[in-house]
Amino acid sequence: MTNQGQRLIGVALVLGVAAAVAGYFGLHGAAERTAAGQRANLRDVVVSVTDLTFGTKLESTMLRIAHYPKDAVPEGAYAHVDSVVGQTTKVFMAAREPVTAIKLSSRGGGLSMLVRPKMRAASIEVNQVSGVSGFVLPGDRVDVLITVNPRHDEDAVTRTLLQNIEVLAAGQKTQQQDNKPINVQAVTLLVDPAGAEVLAHAGHEGEISLVLRNPGDDSKEQVPGLSTREMLGGSIPTAVPTAAPKRRPTVTPVSTPPPGVPVVHREPPKIRIIRDASVTETPAFHDSTPN
Repeated sequence: MTNQGQRLIGVALVLGVAAAVAGYFGLHGAAERTAAGQRANLRDVVVSVTDLTFGTKLESTMLRIAHYPKDAVPEGAYAHVDSVVGQTTKVFMAAREPVTAIKLSSRGGGLSMLVRPKMRAASIEVNQVSGVSGFVLPGDRVDVLITVNPRHDEDAVTRTLLQNIEVLAAGQKTQQQDNKPINVQAVTLLVDPAGAEVLAHAGHEGEISLVLRNPGDDSKEQVPGLSTREMLGGSIPTAVPTAAPKRRPTVTPVSTPPPGVPVVHREPPKIRIIRDASVTETPAFHDSTPN
């Protein structure tokens, strides 16, 4: 190969390397410009790492930063984890769900977050049977019944107290009865203040039972109460007042002396009048006026 050919090959190699370098930097610059453009269109959003229940106080380990397109950032979202640490969730949140202001509360926590204004959360204790075998879950709708034990000669009575009541929480707890542990289901219901009084009094007077409703049925029925006598098909006897017996006049019996005993006749009483040294006697008058 001649010297001229070698020089041409060398020039070609130099030009190839220069083109490769120029292409690399050109592509790298284009990629950087594209990435910069994409970053300019993204926003940091705080999301949950795992599922969170309501009433959870947020910690930094429960949160992370995700990148959302600028046009897809939810309203009320946060860009920094420190902005939400220490606040409490008011709703259930799924993993990787954006944390927004409407889902958080800086006041209170736990079940109180589900109590709407002018409403109350009232808890009652039910057993496995009266609590619909433990199938009552948060979000269900129930009717509340009470059975009052008989007193004296009265029958036991069951009545419907409240209808279409929302269940806020339900769970099992253990308590002592006759020095033995028993499982009791505690159910928390969302009621108004008057309903809270009804539940408190019902728990004191009798046994409470829950009736599970269809979630789409919000009707309220007029249900009469049921007594033991009515359940057995009998009727309550009506007391018939009896007239008081007439009072008979008291008659003093006249004793008759036995035979052979002489009868002593007494003279009627007389009134003795002394006037001007003269004495006169007058029969006494009998008062004929009835007593």
